[in-house]
Amino acid sequence: MKTIKVVAAVICDSIREKKKIFATARGYGEFKGLWEFPGGKMEEGETPQQALVREIREELETEITIGDLIGTIEYDYPAFHLSMQCFWCEVIEGELKLLEAEEARWLTKETIYDVTWLPADITLVAEIKKQMK
Repeated sequence: MKTIKVVAAVICDSIREKKKIFATARGYGEFKGLWEFPGGKMEEGETPQQALVREIREELETEITIGDLIGTIEYDYPAFHLSMQCFWCEVIEGELKLLEAEEARWLTKETIYDVTWLPADITLVAEIKKQMK
């Protein structure tokens, strides 16, 4: 089975506080309308951090700072294996503009399960919630 390596940004209001996280609903493809953490595929020769900065620029027209690795998700979809590194991130410049997603929300510990997450992303939501204030 083919492995696709991706990175995801768990953008929060403050890396120190982590009271709210930013999630987006996919605007295209098989999983259209399901919620995820923004990010995308790593390109040849990129570090995970370089890929994340590039992907967030492309998807949200925003500059971020990258904090700690939350975890790496290994998930088998029917057609491929996903290996996704998820990092805490914070906006340092710009506003979050939806260039690919159809919707976005800031979620709190209390509302984190109010959206329907993609199968791979949901596997990390409990850990993210545990680290939020």
